[in-house]
Amino acid sequence: MNDSPDMMKGTTTVGIIFDGGVVLASEQRASMGYLIANKHAKKIYQIGRRFGMTTAGGVGDAQQLAKIMTIESNLYEIRRNRPMSVRSAAALLSNLLHGNRGYPYGVQLLIGGVDESGPVLFSVDYMGGSSEENRVVATGSGSPMAFGVLEDRYKPGLQKNEAIELAIRALHSAIKRDMGSGEGLSISVITKDGYVELTSEEIEQYNPYS
Repeated sequence: MNDSPDMMKGTTTVGIIFDGGVVLASEQRASMGYLIANKHAKKIYQIGRRFGMTTAGGVGDAQQLAKIMTIESNLYEIRRNRPMSVRSAAALLSNLLHGNRGYPYGVQLLIGGVDESGPVLFSVDYMGGSSEENRVVATGSGSPMAFGVLEDRYKPGLQKNEAIELAIRALHSAIKRDMGSGEGLSISVITKDGYVELTSEEIEQYNPYS
């Protein structure tokens, strides 16, 4: 990773599978070294009808990948008259990153959503390595703190409201201890009915610390 101005040096993103869907969540701080470059950074992108992607790493790289994946998802649906599956999206993303190893994208990604197989969640590293997650996952500089909360509080059969609250708890833990994570929260909920980005007011209703 280089030290270009568009490089985010700290991030925490979280993915959680619940009964019937997936929660993707992140904090909103973008930092460059000791500088807080942006307090409202976008780190979650909808790239398909029922799946999305979280980003940690270079802002420019993340935005470019989100554009590419959104275009590919739309083209897939037009050509085949059916939505791209989450697994197909993860495989495409992995191949894209693997093919750019000579000049790699500086990112760490989560891609999750719901398709014909149910809720699905993948983590993909900057070299194209992809792994399917069957419960929870976190990325970024605050991920060690987030993982501690996620692993301690996750339970099988988690309901949507419980998953949202767990994501908030994990992000709050990261924000307290990781200087690269902070500011507000972004949360998206994906079910068979579609992709929903929660408003700040809706997030506050689930916030156990409010």
